[in-house]
Parts: sequence; structure tokens; C-alpha cells
Amino acid sequence: MRVTPCQAALAAGIALNLLLLFCAWHGPPSPAAPPSPCRPPRGVPGVTVLLRDFEDFDNDLAGTARSFAALPVPVLVAADSPPYPPVPLPAGAALLPLRPQRPDRPPPPRPELAVRTRHVALVPDGARAVPGLLERMRDALEAGGGGNGSARVVAAPVGPRAPRCLALSVDLRAWTARYSDADAARGGGGCSALEGPPAVLLLRTRDLFALPFPLARPVPTALALQAALRGWRLRLLPGAAFPAARRPPASPHGRWKAEGLAESRRRRLLRDVGVKLEVLPDGRRRWHGCAKATPRCFGTVQARTPQYLLAGRWTPPCCLRALRETARHVARELEAAGVRYWLEGGSLLGAARLGDIIPWDYDVDLGIYREDAGKCRWLAAVAAEGRPVEDPEGFLWEKAAEGDFYRVHYSRANRLHVDLWPFYARGGTMTKDTWLGHPQDVEFPESFLRPLVPVAFAGFTAMAPNNARAFLELKFGPGAVENPEYPNPAVKRLERD
Repeated sequence: MRVTPCQAALAAGIALNLLLLFCAWHGPPSPAAPPSPCRPPRGVPGVTVLLRDFEDFDNDLAGTARSFAALPVPVLVAADSPPYPPVPLPAGAALLPLRPQRPDRPPPPRPELAVRTRHVALVPDGARAVPGLLERMRDALEAGGGGNGSARVVAAPVGPRAPRCLALSVDLRAWTARYSDADAARGGGGCSALEGPPAVLLLRTRDLFALPFPLARPVPTALALQAALRGWRLRLLPGAAFPAARRPPASPHGRWKAEGLAESRRRRLLRDVGVKLEVLPDGRRRWHGCAKATPRCFGTVQARTPQYLLAGRWTPPCCLRALRETARHVARELEAAGVRYWLEGGSLLGAARLGDIIPWDYDVDLGIYREDAGKCRWLAAVAAEGRPVEDPEGFLWEKAAEGDFYRVHYSRANRLHVDLWPFYARGGTMTKDTWLGHPQDVEFPESFLRPLVPVAFAGFTAMAPNNARAFLELKFGPGAVENPEYPNPAVKRLERD
């Protein structure tokens, strides 16, 4: 059959309309999808420069973008909102908005769709381009092949001083990031984070946008934390550096504002990643969360299983620190008042196993003799006033709403707490008036308390039953000390974690 030119034109028009309809219906494909006729091919050779770390009120975006766009390479200024005052970007540079600006406009394109090259360089504000250096970094990255043990990020400093190379390990279950000297790191961890002057960081585009927080700020910290979780190494390119622009020093107000914003971004990043404790190379510790003025960082506990256990994590270390502080304070107040107390339940288990709180426990339990409660001025004040009482050190004492026992909270805002269970003797057996239905919540012979004995617990010496093993096996069953388990194995078992 012979096709006329008119028929061919008609068929081509129909095919084009069908293609446009397909693209409109399906939208842009994901980065992991195969090549699509709806958009140009991804992953073309080259490097895209991304500018992300800068301040609206004090930046060198125009100069940095102009320097790198002259190479020429594509330059994207990634920002939550357009910089103000507006920045005149040169040809070859474009603004990449990350958040919608107005509710009556379409959302911005996903950033991974805006980067068309195989590699991307995260460039700090104020850097100046060096012809051929981005290509050297790219070649150094590709020379490793991307296999296990090879670098997935290549860095070059900005300015004359090189940053210090650190090894970083992140333990999400313990909410902890540990930094150490890379040269002294054992086990082949090598360099995975930088400390000191800024640096240009180059990696494969697919690697960057496979991260859950690809453009979180501060960029070096965000990239290092996420890379460490994946076992990625970082290579500091020897003998290479980008010049830094000579800029007048910021005003004192500008420095103060920049430092405050940097700290708030860092706190937000660590909250999103789930890091509550940073251990620095010199052993110092930086804590994030669980202060007296902040709420408890986990919600109401259901079925004796806190939410973090369901997420495969243990008690945040700052919460354990606050619990230790609260337990030490309560024990000191009880001892000073002559109140007989002892470690109960899971707290005694922690003392027997570790001399500390069990890593996944969320409170501390103490038993007291009911007849001694009035000796403690804070418990007496709670009973007399019928409401919570805050002591001079900010701990809040109250009668528990669930029954006849007391709670001492870390603070009025932060409800990490120690439970005080009033027991009394009846025919040689210790009993109490409130039972919450826990399997280990049972009566026991008073002989366990005659006498009480000191044990190491949570950084101080606490009092405990005189035969801890027998006491614990009565409550939890044989082998309780040697066989750790979560509070409610029916909900979550330790062996499956």
C-alpha cells in the first residue's frame, strides 16, 4: 500500500500527540527509572556546581557563581527561598528553589531532575574556580571504581589551609556519632569527615540524590553523617586547592546572626538524622536534646514498649544521662531523710548486669517503705498540698495518676522520671496497694530487705536487696540476669533486633 505525504504527516501528528499525552499523564520519571522519551537523557558527562551553604544577608553568591560558570560548567544555587536581597546570577547559573514559594503556583521541580551531569560538586560560598581542578577531582573519584573500600566523595580545600581528616562512625541504635583521628583509626575506616576550613565536595549525582537528606545544611556535616552510615570513604585530594575570595569581615551583628543560624541548622540536622550525642576526637561530648527546659524526646509508652524500640533504637543517651541524674538526686534525698529504699525491677536488673541503667530502659524504679515516705520533705509536701512540688534543683515530685505511688520527674517540662513504689510488710511479705499488671510486679519476702546492701548503679552507690539474683529470679524467672530481654517480648524481642 502506498502512503501519501498527507497520510504520513497525519500519522506523525497523531504519534506526537500520543507521546505528549503519555508524558502529561505519567509526569516526570524518577531518577532510577529507565531513559524516557519525555525528557533528555540523564547522566551526561561533566560536573554541575551546586551552591547550598550561604547566608542571605552576607554572601558572595554572584562572585562564586560567576567564577565557576566561566569554566564553563552549569551552576545551580539551591535555596529554600530566593535569596534576599536578590542576587544577580550570571549566564550559566540558575536558581534552584527547594520549597514552594506560593500556594497558587506549581511546586518547584525535584532537585535531582535539575542536575543533568554524572557528577556534582558541592561548592561553599566564596570559593573561586581553578581550570581543570573539578575534572581532576572527578578523575580521582572514578579511578577508585566505586567498589567497596574506594572513595565515594573527593574533597579539595578552599583556601591555603587543608581541613583535618577524621574517621566518623554513626551508631543509630545508640543515637551517637563518634569522631576520631583518621590516621589513628583502626579497622580501615579511614577518612569520612572533615574538620576545619571549607572544602569542595565532589561525588556522583546518583549517590548524592540516593541520600534521604541530600541538600540538608550544613552540607559537610549532613553528607558526612549519611556517608558514614553507608560506609563511604572520603578522599582529600593532595596538592590541590580552590582559592577563597577576599571578603571584608562581617559586622559583629552579621557574625552573631550567622553563628546562630548555623547552630540552629546543625540542631535540626542532628534531630532529623537521629543523633543525640557527638563524641569528639579529644573525647569531649556534645549533647543534643533532653535538657531541663525541653520536653522528653519520646512519647507515652504503650505496652511497656517505647516507640524508639519499635524503630530499632535504644534509649537516647541524653535521656539515660537525665535518668542517672534524677536517680542520683532522689537517692540522695531519700538517704538524707532516712527513707529506706531499694532498686526495683528493671533497675535492679541493670545494676546486676551493668552497674547502670539497661540501655533500652525508659525509667528508674525504686521501692520504699511506705511508713518512711513522710520523712522525705518533698513526699510529705506532695501529700499535704495534693499537687506536684518542684524542689530547688528543678526536679518535680508528684503523686502518680495511675495509683498509690510517686514519681520524680527530671523537670516540669521533661518528664523522664523515677518511680517510687511504697511497700509495706504483712506477715513477713512485702506488698503494696497498686499493681500495674506487669509479670514481675509481685510480692516478695521482707527478708530480702534485711539488710539492704549497697551496689553500684548509674554512677553512684544505691541500696539493693541482699540477694539480688534470687530477688530477680523470683520476679523475672530463672536466668533473668544472664538473659536480657525487652520489657514486653510479645511486642518486641531483643533477639530479632
